[in-house]
Amino acid sequence: MRLYSGMSREFIQDTVHNRIATKLSDAYFSYFRYRPPSSEVASWRNSLRAMAQIVDSARLHDHGILLEYQLPVSSLRLDCMICGSDSERVDQAVIVELKQWESCKLNDVDNVVLTWVGGREREVLHPSAQVGQYQQYLADGHTAFHEGDSPVRLSACSYLHNYDPKPGDPLLDSKFAPVLSEYPVFGANRTEQLTQYLQERLLKGKGAAVLERVEKGNLRASRKLMEHVATTISNRAPWILLDEQLVAFEKVLSLVRRGLSKKNKHVVIIRGGPGTGKSVIAINLLGELSRRGIGAQYATGSKAFTETLRSLLGNRSRSMLQYFNGYRSVDSDAIDVLICDEAHRIRLTSDGQYVRKEDRTNVPQIQEIIRASKVSVFLVDDRQVVRPNEIGSSSYIRTQAMEAGARVSEYELEVQFRCAGSDAFINWINNTLGVERTANPIWDGAEGFDFRIMPSVWELEAEIRRKADQNFSSRLSAGFCWKWSPPREDGTLVDDVIVGDFRRPWDAKPGKWKLAPGIPSAALWATDPRGIDQIGCVYNIQGFELDYAGVIWGLDLRYDLDRQEWVGDKKASADSVVKRSKERFVDLVKNTYRVLLSRGMKGCYIYFQDKDTERFVRSRMEATPKVERLRVADSPE
Repeated sequence: MRLYSGMSREFIQDTVHNRIATKLSDAYFSYFRYRPPSSEVASWRNSLRAMAQIVDSARLHDHGILLEYQLPVSSLRLDCMICGSDSERVDQAVIVELKQWESCKLNDVDNVVLTWVGGREREVLHPSAQVGQYQQYLADGHTAFHEGDSPVRLSACSYLHNYDPKPGDPLLDSKFAPVLSEYPVFGANRTEQLTQYLQERLLKGKGAAVLERVEKGNLRASRKLMEHVATTISNRAPWILLDEQLVAFEKVLSLVRRGLSKKNKHVVIIRGGPGTGKSVIAINLLGELSRRGIGAQYATGSKAFTETLRSLLGNRSRSMLQYFNGYRSVDSDAIDVLICDEAHRIRLTSDGQYVRKEDRTNVPQIQEIIRASKVSVFLVDDRQVVRPNEIGSSSYIRTQAMEAGARVSEYELEVQFRCAGSDAFINWINNTLGVERTANPIWDGAEGFDFRIMPSVWELEAEIRRKADQNFSSRLSAGFCWKWSPPREDGTLVDDVIVGDFRRPWDAKPGKWKLAPGIPSAALWATDPRGIDQIGCVYNIQGFELDYAGVIWGLDLRYDLDRQEWVGDKKASADSVVKRSKERFVDLVKNTYRVLLSRGMKGCYIYFQDKDTERFVRSRMEATPKVERLRVADSPE
């Protein structure tokens, strides 16, 4: 999708005669079915006038112009791309990121600055880092820039037409030297240098043909990106397949080999409980398919899990690591294999809260996924649904796949690779919560898994910190029983989680907040060592494995000893979405605690606010281990 495509002479005339913002606004309405914000229209008018002056003064009069060009499988849009050829008649395209900034400040986060955007000071990417990501994303994921004997050569820069940086300006600080050298910034005082930069790459014009190549290009990862992802995954020891994981992995590869050559779509459903290795299979599939040159993508519904994987595999992998809601406008069969991890988090549609009513399609999200890929692989745990709008059960996926005319193959994972290999612990959780009857109604400390009920929340936190000090991955999480506040103006977090005199903040609420030094973003809370200082919610811990998991069991789910049943208390819940579910509230909260309790591979420690619930759980234990009371420096006497 792009809002404007044409030749440079037309672009200059549209700008001179004040038509450009109107054309973009009309194209925006045609595509999204609602008008853009007035602030965005004003930004187009101001920035594109400055850009047109540069194009004209550089005598780029035979060049293709793309404005507001959407990156494949992304909601992000490029401001401007100019297409043409250089003095050697090599096809070239230059991305120009346009900014109306007038100043910025340094920030302690790499490649991030502070500037005034959207009515307040915000943390944003340095322009060179931002446009560099766009360049790498397109170079790796768009066939015009990496396929054929002579792919279009892609460059990128940014133009801050209201900014006049002086020597020593934060924008030009030495910490940004690597990105500035590759993706230069041009301020209002460097228009001659910007003109020269564009002329060096686009001097010979002939932009119509290059523009056509870009517009006709397809979504497909480059061979270099595939090799990068395959090598990175193969070098990470924790992602090794064992036993039935390897069996499922090989079966999927066999189906992929057969399925790609057939006209019919193929859907693979792999079911498994916590710790059965679904994500390990998914990541290894991405690596092996990439090694074989097969166009694969990996998608989840979890921002925390996806951003962590992007961090592990490098920013370059972003185009291959996506979200379930990113396939609304992807062409049919554009992707060879789409691997959907945590598929139980698939939603009814991709019409999220920020999609206006006029733009809602009501197309099932799973149909968008199946349509976009030749082979779809869904890894699902039917009992990890924790929100009422998450509907990705295996039965739902199967029904939707058959309606789409796809062939369906199903596999079951049973061997437990988490919780010290203890199937018994997961079975005991399911039995105790009344999720299902299992062969483990009583916990007997099987297979060395360290499960303890802690006498106080202070001792619970102290034990989790002690494990972290011993270089074990450990985190403290809680049921969603306290409000989740945004950061304060200074970037510090509010102590929302309150149990008596114990007060701690939740992990940082997702959003474009300015966070104080030492506080990781919500997406990285589970893996950043500094996350030990916050309490995690289910949405940021789901999908992760820890050595030791600590859980504060709140009052939203209690066991009624008189009625001999689990009861839910909506008044004790702060999860507004779950609270709106009338019939499913208890089941969803049970699933929440099931997720929290099953994150630990070596141990799980728990504190109960409700003592009747604690008594019931203890009654399901063969022997209660004696817990030595720890000396906790900051606990009240």
